[in-house]
Amino acid sequence: MLIEMMKSKIHRVTVTEANLNYIGSITIDSNLLEAADILPGQRVWIVNNNNGERFDTYVIAGEPGSGVICLNGAAARKAQPGDIVIIMTYAHMTPEEAKVWKPTVIFPDTATNKL
Repeated sequence: MLIEMMKSKIHRVTVTEANLNYIGSITIDSNLLEAADILPGQRVWIVNNNNGERFDTYVIAGEPGSGVICLNGAAARKAQPGDIVIIMTYAHMTPEEAKVWKPTVIFPDTATNKL
């Protein structure tokens, strides 16, 4: 049996853009992706601290050092610039693996979205 555990988290970043007319996803500064061990194309779950929305989408790598957190397509309806979000990934593992698993969690500055 496999269980689902949190793999990584970008804790509290500020949405910088919302682009309704783009083919879905979330664009994230690639420096944050690297630090959080998240890959372009990977599925992420997003929690909006401002309005309680919870949704999932996939990642597009943004310009390194830009601080970009841009919700694209339908996800742009779930948050607006200035909202604080948490971005998480999960992984399947055995209970034995889960007992010793340590997720990667980063805490960017919410004013700049930089580490």
